[in-house]
Amino acid sequence: MTQGSAPDCFSGSYRQARERFRDAAAGAGLAVESKPHPSKGRDGEELAMDIARDGHPSADKLLIVSSACHGVEGFCGSGVQVAALRDLEWREQARQRGIAVLYVHALNPYGFSHIRRVTHENVDLNRNFHDFTRPLPVNPAYRDIHSPLLPEQWPPSSSNEAAIAGYITRHGPAAYQAAITQGQHEFPHGLFFGGTGAAWSNLAIREVLRAHGRRAARIAWIDIHTGLGPSGVGERIFAGRDDKAALSRARDWWGGEGATPVTSIYDGSSTSAFLTGLMFGAAYEECPQAEYTGIAIEYGTIALLDTLQALRADHWLQIHPDAPPALAAQIRQQMMDAFYTDTINWKQQVLDQARQVLSQAVRGLGR
Repeated sequence: MTQGSAPDCFSGSYRQARERFRDAAAGAGLAVESKPHPSKGRDGEELAMDIARDGHPSADKLLIVSSACHGVEGFCGSGVQVAALRDLEWREQARQRGIAVLYVHALNPYGFSHIRRVTHENVDLNRNFHDFTRPLPVNPAYRDIHSPLLPEQWPPSSSNEAAIAGYITRHGPAAYQAAITQGQHEFPHGLFFGGTGAAWSNLAIREVLRAHGRRAARIAWIDIHTGLGPSGVGERIFAGRDDKAALSRARDWWGGEGATPVTSIYDGSSTSAFLTGLMFGAAYEECPQAEYTGIAIEYGTIALLDTLQALRADHWLQIHPDAPPALAAQIRQQMMDAFYTDTINWKQQVLDQARQVLSQAVRGLGR
């Protein structure tokens, strides 16, 4: 990004991130719409999904840039949004092509503030977009591993760790990842719980899409994530239905220029497992008139198995709120390290790749 250095775009808390986002929007001359969250933050602060629109209300091309679908991942995504709002050159590129840019800050403000990946309902928001009047997907592999994932004590006993290691040895790391991350709807206190009804954030983003996307003929969406892949590398993961034309369009827009190729959960090229209940489905449902093209940019942090261990610890802590303060603090730091690398080099890598992705989106959407 051309405006501001990496350190002053990123924040150390949700409260600070929200202030920086709102200040950057004000500096860009944009009003901020807020959807207040029903819960309070970790420090008692007000929580909200904040929305800023840069562009004409009737623009027929809309680019959505969103952060904190998975709460704690907002430490990265918010920094990208702040940098984009300060980037006068990029904003002018969008304006000249008749593109409105919609910034959705903190899709899951509760998780962002509380340093959790899930919502206040313990729901993985990116597994929550289902038709809940119909039978929900079943994940038998998670059912088999749920109990050892959340043992009675933390850190886990040597026998528990041996049980997890044995599962990985028998089935392989990819199967272990898939069993946990695909999502499940049976264990409300478990990992990657997709819910049994629409979460608050699900309903709120649908309202945003209806308000801002119903007049658009073309919509692009960049959702910012962390936690998978090599450190500092932003994998571009196709975020749309299993549609060859849409995938081809995404690869045309976001490929080339020395960038990593656009991967897909449908052909096995992504580091992500195959998933259901993904958030992008709401774009099709709430804005059916629009041609939709989207990606998630997934920045790597630490090794995958270490990230999964941090998530196990986080869920264990929620089940055991009386844990010793020192252990609780250690687990929260473990979560931060798993989803946000607090170094200048990592942050600059994030911003450099984000600017390329944003510029490519403007060119593709503006054709």
